[in-house]
Amino acid sequence: MKSIFDTVSLECSKLVTEHYSTSFSLATKMLAPSIRGDIYNIYGFVRFADEIVDSFHNYDKFYLLDKFESDLNDALDQKISLNPILNSFQHTFYKYDIPLHLVTSFMKSMRMDLEKTVRLTESQYQQYIYGSADVVGLMCLTVFVKGDKEAYDKLKPSAMALGSAFQKVNFLRDLKTDFEDLNRTYFPNTNLNNLTEEAKNKIVNEIKADFKLGYSGIINLPNEAKFGVYTAYRYYYKLLIKLQETPSTKIMSARIRVSNPQKFGLLVKSYINYKLKLV
Repeated sequence: MKSIFDTVSLECSKLVTEHYSTSFSLATKMLAPSIRGDIYNIYGFVRFADEIVDSFHNYDKFYLLDKFESDLNDALDQKISLNPILNSFQHTFYKYDIPLHLVTSFMKSMRMDLEKTVRLTESQYQQYIYGSADVVGLMCLTVFVKGDKEAYDKLKPSAMALGSAFQKVNFLRDLKTDFEDLNRTYFPNTNLNNLTEEAKNKIVNEIKADFKLGYSGIINLPNEAKFGVYTAYRYYYKLLIKLQETPSTKIMSARIRVSNPQKFGLLVKSYINYKLKLV
């Protein structure tokens, strides 16, 4: 039965989320059950594409991404795929009428990561952030507002800003790995051979501005989505503060993270704020 295959597909996307991101997975569990599965479906799709360009170094990444995109197009055309991740994504894509240009922009940014050396100019940086982060926030937003076009348009700027903030925090946390292992420098006009406190703080302030705009949208989200998104916001903002407090030289020599006890504490505080209607 097709329903069994669809259930298995959803479980695959959920499994991908749980194994690849404990923070995002925990925050997703705070969403209402009515929308939780669709966020798993979106995450599974973007994670698999990202893994191709970031992790499969001993394989032909160009071939793998071409194949993945071809399978994606087939899934959207046929409304089914034997790739369970793409099958679950196409289900969410049509359920909420996700704009196709968001998907194509995302895949375009993934292709930028296939370049052997990534040194982004300011315009390329903005293009990459839009395709790799902003559009993911917008895909999730279509689910949060359940396809309501008016609500989507109202919250679009804040959803893009929050997507940008999350991605930039990841970039700042992963500076060492991206630079030394993948030969990538995402932040323009930044010398990672000599990262200064001034350069680091400039990046931090840019991300804080994104978080501020993103928060203005969180408080206007439907209740089904608000607590989960607010929890993710608290996790990533905490990580940003830890990065801000970490000397720039240490950021380039170690991976900064939020410990599990700290995550649990943030979850409890987020829940209290949510229940007291402080957000």
